[in-house]
Amino acid sequence: MEETEVFNYKYKNDPLVSVSFPITIPNFESLEELSRILLLKNNLPIYVSLDLTHQLHQFIDDFNLNYYDKRTTKLLQDFKNLPVIEDITKEWDKLIKEETVEYGDRRCASDEELFGTAYHKLVHSPALETMLQLECMYAISVRERVNEKDFQIKSLSEKQTEEMSKAVDKLEEGITELDINEMAARHFDDQSFLRVQLTSELETIKETQRREYREWLMQMLEESQANNSLSVTKTSPLLPCIPSQLFCSVQHNHNQHQASILEESFTIHLGSQLKQMHNIRILSADVMDLCAIQENEHLADTTPQLLQTALGLYSNDLCGLVLMTDNVIGSRLSKDFTEICQRTTEFHFPYVDDQLERISSTLQKYQADNASRIASSKNLQTGDVYITRHSNLAQVHVIFHMVCDDSLYGNDINSRHPVVLGLRNMLKSACSNDVTFLTIPLLLQYEMSEGMTVTWCTKRAELVFKCVKGFMIEMASWGGSDLKNLQFLLPKGISSDVFQSLTTMLPNIFKVSNPVILKSNP
Repeated sequence: MEETEVFNYKYKNDPLVSVSFPITIPNFESLEELSRILLLKNNLPIYVSLDLTHQLHQFIDDFNLNYYDKRTTKLLQDFKNLPVIEDITKEWDKLIKEETVEYGDRRCASDEELFGTAYHKLVHSPALETMLQLECMYAISVRERVNEKDFQIKSLSEKQTEEMSKAVDKLEEGITELDINEMAARHFDDQSFLRVQLTSELETIKETQRREYREWLMQMLEESQANNSLSVTKTSPLLPCIPSQLFCSVQHNHNQHQASILEESFTIHLGSQLKQMHNIRILSADVMDLCAIQENEHLADTTPQLLQTALGLYSNDLCGLVLMTDNVIGSRLSKDFTEICQRTTEFHFPYVDDQLERISSTLQKYQADNASRIASSKNLQTGDVYITRHSNLAQVHVIFHMVCDDSLYGNDINSRHPVVLGLRNMLKSACSNDVTFLTIPLLLQYEMSEGMTVTWCTKRAELVFKCVKGFMIEMASWGGSDLKNLQFLLPKGISSDVFQSLTTMLPNIFKVSNPVILKSNP
């Protein structure tokens, strides 16, 4: 509500040059124009113009400020009487403390942060070789127990199958259907009990390894800081008989495996004004080969794969992989992936089953809190992405689980398809979280099928190329890390002709960096 205040003016205490004028507060008029009006209406001399304007400025500024102070105080007082304001204030206070370091509660570093800092320091030191050899030994031990577990379950299953076959053959010789049903129930209980028992034993071994590894690493850091040198401690669980094999050459069979992979690399420049350089690679391989550490008893075959993961684990150059899955978290489509994760001990992050369980619980809580605004489905929607973290994979730190459906087998998907939009969200997340190396399935499929003709593959690859290029250009305005290396994955077994046609397409869509060759006159 506006107010009226009287402006009284005297020129240097001269009673002959004075004026009184009511002014509305708040006031946003031109003070120069108002000063001119007062001069003319009151026949004031022209030489008082500057002084009059100055005092008008000061008068209106003071009363405007006073007006807004009173108005704000009244509004705050009114809001304080509303019960909802206190709740909103507490929520704001909580969010500010959680999101802004300056206003957050001062706390000590957690055990996970301390361990991450210690690991990052030691992995970039002479202790790296010892650490990786120890991880290899632990991995070999776990794999042996996993293989033993699979063998025992398989043996029991074969034994039960043989017993059931004999019982069925004697169905007319005194064996009844009730006996068959009781036998089937007993077989199920025996197999469930054995599976739970072996899984429990395996988890106990992993937890023991995890605890021993962490304690040994922290102790080694403490001793190195005390002695100003890094060396294997006397309490190291690493056997002294293990030779130094970290940087030995990889076995010949591994080279043959790598040679069979179709691949092509490019260097491109993207950006409207300031060009950014990116490395792009196209390869044909099994997606699980990019995750699984090669199982070999020789440390020389295993440690180079662990080396790449270890050096980048707590860095600003993380490696990510897009894994297509269905709308059920931890479903059968991701069974092969979870089995790979379970074949070695996870020393840094929660185990994959625990991560998936937490994601599922978070989803259920979100759907319960927003039941009135979202669909009643308890599963994820096509294009949704959830993320898991790993330190025990060969070339990957972060897995982007992309929810897809059968529509990806069709020919009519476009740039507005939920999975394509999910790729955009996933690239944005990668850019915001230091993922600078990313692998994307170029055809949005991991296996070739009858419907995937040359025309189908070309059309799908062109769509993904163009959309990803647009997302990468847009990514420059998002901030965060640049996507330095992008890897497009094609299904294993794709024909060389199709592979060549897709690699030929890429330079036409992306701006490939070509050297300029200058010839001088002889």
